[in-house]
Amino acid sequence: MTDARHHRAWAWLAAAWLLAVLALGWQQARFWQAPRIDSDVLALLPGLQDSPVVARASAGLAAQGTRQVVVMLGHADASISRRANRAFAQALAQDDRLRALPVESDQGSEALARYAPFQRGLLTREQRRRLQDTDPDALADEALARLFAPGVAPRWATDPLGLDTGWWQARAGQGPRASGEGLVLVADGRHWGVQRFELTGSAFALDGERHLQDRLDRAFEAARTVADDELQRLQAGVPLHAEAAAVQASREVAIIGLGSLAAVLVLVWLAFRSFRPIALVALSLLVGVAAGVAATDALFGSVHLLTLVFGASLVGVAEDYGIHYFASRQQAGTPPRTLLRQLLPALALALATSVLGYLALAIAPFPGLRQMAVFSAAGLSAAFLTVVLWFPWLDRSAPRTSRFSDAVAASLARWPRWPSARAGALAATLLAAVLATGLAQLQARDDLRSLQASPAALLQSEREAGRLLGLPSPAQFFLVSGESPEALLQAEERLVDRLDALRGQGKAPGWRAVSDWLPSMARQQADARLRGEVESKVLAAASSALGESLAPPPAPTSWLEPRDALENPALAPLRPLWLGEQDGAWHSLVLLSGLASDATAGLAALHAPGEGITWVDRTADYSTLLAHYRELMGWLLLAGYAAVLAVLHLRFGRMAWRAWLPTALAALATLALLGWLGVPLQLFGVLAQLLLLGFGIDYGIFLLEHRGDPASWLAVSLGACSTTLAFGLLALSATPALQGFGLSLLLGLGLVWLLTPLFRPRGESVALAARP
Repeated sequence: MTDARHHRAWAWLAAAWLLAVLALGWQQARFWQAPRIDSDVLALLPGLQDSPVVARASAGLAAQGTRQVVVMLGHADASISRRANRAFAQALAQDDRLRALPVESDQGSEALARYAPFQRGLLTREQRRRLQDTDPDALADEALARLFAPGVAPRWATDPLGLDTGWWQARAGQGPRASGEGLVLVADGRHWGVQRFELTGSAFALDGERHLQDRLDRAFEAARTVADDELQRLQAGVPLHAEAAAVQASREVAIIGLGSLAAVLVLVWLAFRSFRPIALVALSLLVGVAAGVAATDALFGSVHLLTLVFGASLVGVAEDYGIHYFASRQQAGTPPRTLLRQLLPALALALATSVLGYLALAIAPFPGLRQMAVFSAAGLSAAFLTVVLWFPWLDRSAPRTSRFSDAVAASLARWPRWPSARAGALAATLLAAVLATGLAQLQARDDLRSLQASPAALLQSEREAGRLLGLPSPAQFFLVSGESPEALLQAEERLVDRLDALRGQGKAPGWRAVSDWLPSMARQQADARLRGEVESKVLAAASSALGESLAPPPAPTSWLEPRDALENPALAPLRPLWLGEQDGAWHSLVLLSGLASDATAGLAALHAPGEGITWVDRTADYSTLLAHYRELMGWLLLAGYAAVLAVLHLRFGRMAWRAWLPTALAALATLALLGWLGVPLQLFGVLAQLLLLGFGIDYGIFLLEHRGDPASWLAVSLGACSTTLAFGLLALSATPALQGFGLSLLLGLGLVWLLTPLFRPRGESVALAARP
């Protein structure tokens, strides 16, 4: 038997060494490379049940600009703005990790020349209304007044109303304009230079350092040397958010991981006053973390930043097995192998409930949650095996006692029990009233933004840049469909007309639509007829006034078509919106800019699938998905409580409720406290309850398995303290979801520890074991 135990210990040593090599190899070769670290919030969530076209459109929008950064420098003085933007660009010119994107000239004369043959079928919305609503005699008077304007007479007969350039001018004035100094925009009393950069390769690793932001900051300081303090900077781009998330995650991993480790080591020192327990417990933690890293990387190929933050809390959980071992060893002085045989049933049952609690996270199809579940389950299992296979082998003497451990162990004898008879009924009634009041105030909130924690300054800067540039939202848009390009353009025009009506009521934002630059054949022909009819009346009135016959211009014989228009340089920014033919139909996107949160209801009302108009709101869709899984996991939580009670009944019979009830009460009390505190219940809050079930039951198991044993109570108390601190530190996270998760477990685990001894069997005596 001794040889077999040694063989198992050596085998686990070899496995642990392999895990360490894999973990370190991942850290060196993969962790510091951006492709191996995922900071995308949506990577935490399952895919939506979209149509293939919507899914492809959303993926395309998400892919656009994922490596691009936009920087705007603005000043009230145009010359200062030009100098500052030039200095900024020069400061970044030598950085081969950022490539300045060239400014595409609008080629106005060329674009206008391409539209010229089709001009008679192109009217702006305002021109169309004016021709429809204005009296022909009034239009004739305006036409005669234009006749005598300088430079108009040679072109007057073909365009008496001056309509030809209005359509083009209305579109050429949208957004920043290209100049010799790049893209320039005048807004809010400032002259803004607009510069775009693209990351090259994977030069900017998400290693927790501010590489990209520091370079932009240095370039801005260079720009300020030729300007003054009035120079303002706005910046936007996915890489900025990714780097900010990596910096925050690095800080939180250090706070949570090192904080948990420090708490564990302090507790172990106070309890055992010996270096050996500290070293062996730390060893089990290191093996557990290495196993978590290696397993996650092997199964998923990448690790989400929030997985690392969540995984840092594993430190406060994996030490429970080592602490329980040394607590029993200290209080009873039993030989290591004999002690382990006594502890193994309870430790194994505790591991099973904890791992099941973690693996319950993997039931939901959330990639990020599955990573967290695998990381934690693998880490706990490795820490458990380290205690079982190595501690009896490496432990040579029982740790000496300490006042701290004696005081904690002795506190079980003084711990009150739940009152019986009338007092118990009264206490139960009061508790039920308090719980009901708090639960009545608990509100659910399923907001995708709870998973985002970008710095407020960056979010504000991006909003301002988006407002000035009219950048569209990739999260809310319309997908328009038609059986042919012509049907698609007509459907788009119906949508844009409705958007224009809403904007007239102050209820719609701006938009980008291909049909604004490429009208349907039906609209071109209708506009040409309208223009011809009105011009005929105007020229007839002018002929009468001038005393000569004026022939109307000839009707157009050619029309603007998609295959010609999309080659126009002016339409280059709109080409990604024209999705072409997919799945037997033609599709395009209408993007929205300057979208306010209170406008989505009015836009959603335009959803008309029968007309080929589909409203897509990714934020609302994901929030609905979060709500669905919150409810689903809530039912799973109830099923989990029932299953755990059944398992406990197999082991403890009619006494099983004593190990089960404290966790159930703690869960209800935690939810009630969240209601009292005004903290909303989210999906992560329900997931915290699942883990509370896995951890909290352990305390009842230990106290029932080793009744009246002060060593078990010492182990439970030390483990509860370290676990509570580990998960409680998540409440310091800047990510609202993790913050609520940590707060829920901080409250829940503390309450379980307080409540579990209350339900010990009456008549149970607490005997202090004799020490050698």
